[in-house]
Amino acid sequence: MGNFATGITVVTTLAGDGTPYGLTVNSFTSVSLNPLLILVCLDNELTGLQAFNESKWFGVSLLSEHQEDLSRLFAKKNSQRPDSIFFEGKLGMPLIRNSLAIMECETIVTYPGGDHTIFMGQVRTAEILEAGNGPLLYFRGRYRQLG
Repeated sequence: MGNFATGITVVTTLAGDGTPYGLTVNSFTSVSLNPLLILVCLDNELTGLQAFNESKWFGVSLLSEHQEDLSRLFAKKNSQRPDSIFFEGKLGMPLIRNSLAIMECETIVTYPGGDHTIFMGQVRTAEILEAGNGPLLYFRGRYRQLG
């Protein structure tokens, strides 16, 4: 699977106490344009899986080529994530500043997917933030950039 280049996202939600929870995810895809649906796959061993299940909402921040450090930060379990990297979306989801694009999604269904849970979300808000930047990519175990 490492021979398939993927974009990098940070997927976020709010824990029961209202604190932001997020992680780096490259299992993200568009499913449908009408209605606008996306899916993300989250590991069943994820400590924050319950927060995603309980919230029924999640945010997706598509990372730019300048955000490798944030991808690494959100890939580390229990790393300190300063509040300054987040902003609140129109529907209240924590999102990552300076991302290429952001969206807030309502979970409409989950499916078992082996050792992952597949979250299908209906996009309720979406916005392009940093149109002039390229995407952060992951290919053969390394971060890459276009060009």
